[in-house]
Amino acid sequence: MVFLGPSLSHHEARAYLDADYRPPVRRGDLGQLPDGVSVVGIVDGVLLSDAAVGHREILDLLRRGVIVIGGGSMGALRAAELAPLGMQGVGRIYEEYASGRVEGDDEVVLMYDPFTLAALSEPLINLRLNLEDAAKKRVITESESARLLERMKAVYYPSRSYDLLLATARDLLSEKALRRLEEFVRSRAKDYKRIDAISLLSAVKINALKF
Repeated sequence: MVFLGPSLSHHEARAYLDADYRPPVRRGDLGQLPDGVSVVGIVDGVLLSDAAVGHREILDLLRRGVIVIGGGSMGALRAAELAPLGMQGVGRIYEEYASGRVEGDDEVVLMYDPFTLAALSEPLINLRLNLEDAAKKRVITESESARLLERMKAVYYPSRSYDLLLATARDLLSEKALRRLEEFVRSRAKDYKRIDAISLLSAVKINALKF
């Protein structure tokens, strides 16, 4: 069973793993799982709009011998917190939280359509990691990357987007640097939440083979 969307659509996910896909996890969902579930993958979950999945719910599953794997979004947050107690974490975003380099829950929050589960804004973690990558590739400087990130952190999460990032960059960058960043965003920016969701599906598949 995998709690997923909007990091990756259920339709796309089925190309990687045939599983029981559920919408973003919320408080109480894990306690209602049917008998026989042996592996649970958590990518997405509600955070600000509803009660988030509790640590105790995950620990209850672990005590029952259920393998719980997290990554990409809410799953990465909970896995970083509960890894010492047996929850597995996968992916770059999990590693960022587990290392303590990224701390704020709002880094993975985004606005999404509750009916289609399609993303309607860009999570700060994607903006952060791509800005840092742009600095490493000398598209922009490290100080420019840091200033842009600070500007995006100050924006309420439903309004975060690459369009807003580039609009903000027009006030901070030279024309040359702005053109380089625009090209980077159009052709080389990565969707880390999507990448990590796919990695989680692979981990769920491997662990399910143990049963």
